[in-house]
Amino acid sequence: MHIVFVCWGNICRSPAAEATFRKLLEKRNLDGNITCDSAGTIGQHHGNPPDPRMRKAAQARNLPIGGTARMATGEDFEKADLLLTMDDFNFSELSSLAPSPALASKIKPFCSYVPGDTREVPDPYYGGASGFENVLDLLEDGCGRLLDELERELAP
Repeated sequence: MHIVFVCWGNICRSPAAEATFRKLLEKRNLDGNITCDSAGTIGQHHGNPPDPRMRKAAQARNLPIGGTARMATGEDFEKADLLLTMDDFNFSELSSLAPSPALASKIKPFCSYVPGDTREVPDPYYGGASGFENVLDLLEDGCGRLLDELERELAP
């Protein structure tokens, strides 16, 4: 099972989602069964590290965020079982990058795993520190629920 988290530039939300999910996989001893990655729908930040404000907020939660920004590729669609987008714009943009309708069917909004009426993980890039905290809260909740569902699917 392979999951790809997708946001716009791959410097805030999606690398934080990848790190959050990876930490949960390790905690539940599932890192041998499920893998994850992150990507963006634009190449503007290609090669850049995650946003320092996101790294700082995550570090306060003992959540290491690493890697470098990259744009989603056809290989992501081929390898992934699920591509999770952070907002409606990312969903639309990623859908337009899909090599085929069959591969586009792997795209799903991340917030379908967040309870309540939350439809999007807001982009914290232009806001203050509280925006990064809010994003991390949503990611922790959604990643936990996603993994609960995946564990049920993988159970014998």
